[in-house]
Amino acid sequence: MQADDLDAFEVFFGRHRTLIFRTAYGLTGDRHAAEEVLQDTFSRAYRHRATLLPHVSPVPWLHRVALNLCYSRLDRRRLKAEPIAEATVGHIRDDAVEPAERAERDELRQIVREGIAALPPKHQNVVVLYYLHGLSLQETASFLEVRLGTVKSRLHYALRSLRSHLERDRRFENAYGPPAAVEEREGEA
Repeated sequence: MQADDLDAFEVFFGRHRTLIFRTAYGLTGDRHAAEEVLQDTFSRAYRHRATLLPHVSPVPWLHRVALNLCYSRLDRRRLKAEPIAEATVGHIRDDAVEPAERAERDELRQIVREGIAALPPKHQNVVVLYYLHGLSLQETASFLEVRLGTVKSRLHYALRSLRSHLERDRRFENAYGPPAAVEEREGEA
């Protein structure tokens, strides 16, 4: 990308904006905050465009900037990390699903989003990158600039916390629990 080539930067923005927005939205749970992070991330990319190497992917750098901006916003504003809004779910509707089943799925998604929002930021990061973006463990480690074992450990603790959240949630009606408890309930039916 040439120093003053706005067309090239527009292509660059178009290519990477979705990834950065999804990450910011996944961490902040606020569409407006995610848009601000997106703008600030690419503003910094534009200012530092001369230092971006053409043969090296800019994604890890963009991702690191976006993560740092998310942390700064959460710390500075003391924003409560909210679950991802229902507006996002509306884009992924399956019209073949019955209304009762759809309501049940929507409620389960809401419970899971709340559980992810309740995780510490370092655990949210690995969950968002690994599950939402579908990155491999190694790619997640590279993005976060941590060791592979650290990513595995954070995923383990994040999933354990999420499992505990699901088990405690009254809306889930104990449908999720230890395998023996689930089998016991099924045997009663």
